[in-house]
Amino acid sequence: MPLISIVVPVYKAENCLDELYRRLVLALETITPDFEIVLVEDCGGDRSWEIIERLSAQDGRVRGIQFSRNFGQHYGITAGLDYCNGDWVVVMDCDLQDRPEEIPRLYAKAQEGYDIVLARRGKRQDPLLKRCTSWLFYKLFSYLADIEYDAQTGNFRIMSRKVVNNFRRMREQLRFFGGLVQWMGFPSASIEVEHAERLEGNSTYTFAKLWKLASETIIAYSDKPLRLAIRFGFTMAFLAFCYGVYIFIRALFYGSPIEGWSSLIVSLYFIGGIIIAILGIMGIYLGKTFDESKKRPLYIVRRATFGEHGSAD
Repeated sequence: MPLISIVVPVYKAENCLDELYRRLVLALETITPDFEIVLVEDCGGDRSWEIIERLSAQDGRVRGIQFSRNFGQHYGITAGLDYCNGDWVVVMDCDLQDRPEEIPRLYAKAQEGYDIVLARRGKRQDPLLKRCTSWLFYKLFSYLADIEYDAQTGNFRIMSRKVVNNFRRMREQLRFFGGLVQWMGFPSASIEVEHAERLEGNSTYTFAKLWKLASETIIAYSDKPLRLAIRFGFTMAFLAFCYGVYIFIRALFYGSPIEGWSSLIVSLYFIGGIIIAILGIMGIYLGKTFDESKKRPLYIVRRATFGEHGSAD
């Protein structure tokens, strides 16, 4: 088995794959010549797959996988972990903001007895809006999913074979790689790394995509939104009861002229909106349960540069 596997989800990366391969080889050969690079192409519509095929043809340590359609980054990571064979597995992004030169440091830290070593970005080289939306996402996720997640860490990390094997067992449809790994609870550590600027282009994670990922991830990992809805309902009922007692006492001692129709209508619409929102939250949970019950595959591989690839081990 290769000593180290590198899993890289690839999306619209035609201009950085050659540089990524060159720097990975230089970094990994300082540790061992026994490694593999698993590149999972997520149907970005550019020449990425052609480049992966060329790299695989010239170096047998490069293994390429292409999806049948765009499934998303976290499904790409899942596929890479399903097919990799290394004793140690590094997961990183393809845009070279995760520097390959940090891999020897991650590996060295893991040899101290940790199953997971995360790369903690000291200073992110992202636009202000991207940093703000990412910070908001992780704060919201940590609160609603009841998981303490460090916003300074991304997907870049090294994991032992034990972690990867257990990750493979988790086949739920809603995927959030970092949350799944953290949930397992294996001994982990982190090191400070330099976060590089993107080689070119902009991040494909817009605010809308981050919001969609956040909402789906929270629903997948926690029932806290439902519990918050119940608390809110009881709070509103208690306030309404208190207001009813106030009206009764006022009518008993001072009389109660008919007034306040505007506030009554506003209150009715407000409560109605809250009820519909809570029913919507319950409907989303029910819908996701229905999706899980279908037992569809997490992804479909269209083609690969190695052997049989109909199913993962």
